[in-house]
Amino acid sequence: MTAYLAIETSCDETAAAIVADGRKILSSEIVSQIDIHQKFGGVVPEIAARKHLETVNFIVDLAMQKASIKPEDLAGIAYTAGPGLVGTLLTGMSLAKTLAWLWELPLIAVDHLQAHIFANFIDTDLEPPFIALLVSGGHTQIIHFASYTEIKIIGETRDDAAGEAYDKVARLLGLGYPGGPIIDKLAAEGNDKAFNFPEGQVSGFDFSFSGLKTAVLRQTEKLNKPWPIEDLAASFQKAVTSVLVRKTIEAANEFKATKIVLAGGVAANRELREKLLELSPCPVYFPPISLCTDNAAMVAAAAYFVSKPVGLDATVYSRS
Repeated sequence: MTAYLAIETSCDETAAAIVADGRKILSSEIVSQIDIHQKFGGVVPEIAARKHLETVNFIVDLAMQKASIKPEDLAGIAYTAGPGLVGTLLTGMSLAKTLAWLWELPLIAVDHLQAHIFANFIDTDLEPPFIALLVSGGHTQIIHFASYTEIKIIGETRDDAAGEAYDKVARLLGLGYPGGPIIDKLAAEGNDKAFNFPEGQVSGFDFSFSGLKTAVLRQTEKLNKPWPIEDLAASFQKAVTSVLVRKTIEAANEFKATKIVLAGGVAANRELREKLLELSPCPVYFPPISLCTDNAAMVAAAAYFVSKPVGLDATVYSRS
């Protein structure tokens, strides 16, 4: 058994997990800060970093206890190196470095975006090659995994990420934060043909959601209150999920992919999952809801499959 302890502190979830052989979760602990940041309408980096400091040691201890594992049983310590908020990333990295030095274990820096994709490897037999659609609050990408070492981004958003568009539209409609789950729930009760919101006109496998957000704003300016919130949510969500699914399937066809992988926080979206399953020409993988949002189990899985040890002088990076 090859087990990694992983620490995730890239944004507003403090998480630690131990995963064996990249696929079996021995323990996975998460403390969310959503309730703290909701009143601000988004994550406040300084507050997030301070909350991580208060929580991360306890979470790591709990993960070790629940896995019934000792430091000498571990193959290494993994941490999220980025992208993310610099202050919160530093918290997780500092603890990971300390434990790696104290326990004399390899230190593994993990790319946060790759980790989301490797959430799909847990409790499955998934292997490359495949096309991955990564959709989150900060990133929207189509990635071709030709192998574990041949990974190429073939499309991404040119402005807002899909999750960011959800949050901004939710704020516009007075629905609160985070916007994705709220809009998804309301959309199930609305008419997605009520409003014809446009798709961003960008070439290839790239995306654009900034104009869609503006289109929703302009539509509300024409409506009398109370707004038909359910219909607005359904029409907006249809515009987002339709382009995500269409371009992902086009990429799968062009690269002759035999599998499609969905990952990231927006991978929890009901309509996105349903459309991919209905329209995909090949099998579709997506993680359980608990592994869609930020967690440490996905970091441990990525450490096993694709990440390499780094020195104790490693630093974090932030990519917006």
